[in-house]
Amino acid sequence: MFYIYVLQSLLNKKLYIGYTVNLKTRLIKHNKGLSEYTNKYKPWKLIYYEACLNKNDSIRRERYLKSSQGQRLLKIRLKDYLYNDNMLPKLIRKSSTG
Repeated sequence: MFYIYVLQSLLNKKLYIGYTVNLKTRLIKHNKGLSEYTNKYKPWKLIYYEACLNKNDSIRRERYLKSSQGQRLLKIRLKDYLYNDNMLPKLIRKSSTG
């Protein structure tokens, strides 16, 4: 299984989108500061994930969710959660990592 995930920074509400084969371990790595792109915004919490059977499908989905159309989809899908704080987060953009 390959997981596409969305994390939210507890520090400033920023979103991070990535993919991995081990969701639990990846979240731990983000929160330990082992990813240079997310280190300065830790701690993180998992707010959404999807599963794919194929790596290429998960990469394609991750890229889509990082696009402007994908951001609109996430805002609709997570509407109740995101509007709970009356603040929509900004996406941290970076290239894919596994």
